This record gives sequence, structure tokens and C-alpha cells, in this order.
Amino acid sequence: MRVSTVEVMTAPVVERVQMARATYRLRIACPPIASRICPGQFVMLRLPRRTDPLLGRAFALYDTDGHDFDLVFLVVGKMTGLMASLDPGDELELWGPLGNGFPSYEGVEHLALVAGGIGQTPFPALIRRVLGRQAYGAVGPRREVARVSLYYGVRTADLLAGVDDFRQRGAEVRVSSDDGSVGFMGRVTQLFERDLANGRIVGRTHVVGCGPEPMLHALSELCGRFGLPCDLSLETPMACGIGICFGCAVKVAAKDGWDYQRACVDGPVFLASELVWV
Repeated sequence: MRVSTVEVMTAPVVERVQMARATYRLRIACPPIASRICPGQFVMLRLPRRTDPLLGRAFALYDTDGHDFDLVFLVVGKMTGLMASLDPGDELELWGPLGNGFPSYEGVEHLALVAGGIGQTPFPALIRRVLGRQAYGAVGPRREVARVSLYYGVRTADLLAGVDDFRQRGAEVRVSSDDGSVGFMGRVTQLFERDLANGRIVGRTHVVGCGPEPMLHALSELCGRFGLPCDLSLETPMACGIGICFGCAVKVAAKDGWDYQRACVDGPVFLASELVWV
């Protein structure tokens, strides 16, 4: 059994910005993490000197410049509600970087990112990496893929967060909303399927998804039908982040049917073809 060991650090908030309804970006000054964290990895956060909430929460890397790093979150409970009131200089306890990041996509012609809800958060750093851009958008020396598309689905328009960030990093952005208040009316997987069916998506395409489990299940089946390779970044709740508590176990295919793996240390990025949904 593989269990990670990490150091718990204390680091200050540099900036808090509201990006959309109940959606915030935190910039945290912590070079030991910011200099090592890769797209697809995450950190665990706690509020110092508090026992409620007691456990840490997992947050995916949004982007990093090697000194500071950004996290984006949606206010859904006590922890994120308290985080939304943090000011520059306030401190957080954190440990990481944790988990396995996104693999290399060297030689892929088209990387299609599919995000639902708050599932867009792991993608800015990934876009920057695969398009060979340095921190926060500057042009860099290395490029893995020819082009990137982001398919981004929300319930309604005022939850759309960070679209300019994705475009500034070089991605084409396609938007859907459940109520039709912005972009395509319907689920983001429906928009993606429509573009696959009408020939809008051409070339060697690799798909990466992040969002609610039903969306990921639908995306996995869709990629299977169209014969597209697909990686999924899971939003499985985590309590420790280092493989001790087994609270983030997910079903994966095995020789004799299926087995459990821990999203925190074996993921959170998995091949869609490896996951068992029922």
C-alpha cells in the first residue's frame, strides 16, 4: 500500500478575487508548493486555529508562477464560506502537492477539455503547459499540442468563471448552460457530442474531463462511442489527501472484475477506460 508523507505548512493569502457568483480565486504565497506543483495535482487546506471545520479540503491547482499559486473554489459549505472572507495576509494551513497530475500530451493535435460546474479549475495551468506558455500567459519555449478547446458547462450564466483566463492562455472556449442563458442550451456533453457529430472536431483529439460524476460518466461513454482517448480528473471528496483514510476510494477495472483505488494517491487523474461506474 502506497501512503504519502507530507509537511504541513502555513502560508499567507496574497489576493482574493470574486470571479462569478459564489466563485472565488485565492492566490497563496508558498514557494515550496508553487515551485513543484503540476497541472492536475491538488493541495489540502485547513483554516489555522480552528476545529470546525476539522478536516482539510482538497483544491486543484488553477495556476502557478513558481512563487505563488492560485486556487479557485465555489462556496458550497462552511469551509468555502469562510475562505470567501479571507483577506490578504490571512493564513492557511496546507500540504502538498498531492496526487498524480495530467500526463504528457506530446504529439496530440487537438486537446479537448470538457468541464462541468467548477470542473474548469484544473485546466488553466494545463492549457499553459501544453501550449508552451510561461506563468500567467507569457510565451514559453515548449509546446505539446497544436490546439486546445475548452467545453465549459454551467447551470446558468452568472456561474461562468474564468473564461478570459482560458482565452488568454490560447484556448478556444465553447460554453453551454442548462437554462440557455449563455451559449448552447443543454449539458456540456451534449454540446461536445454535437460538435463531434457535425465534424467540428477533427484531427487527433485527446479528451480530458473534470466535473460532477454523472457528467464524467456521460463523457466516458461518449468518448468510447467515438473511439477517443479520455482522461478524467475526479472530484471525489478527500479527508486526508495522502492515502491514509480510504475515504476517496473509486472503482477501477481489474482482471477479476473491479477493485478499489484511492483518488488522492492513485489519481485524481484516471483513464476513463479504467473506471467502473456501477
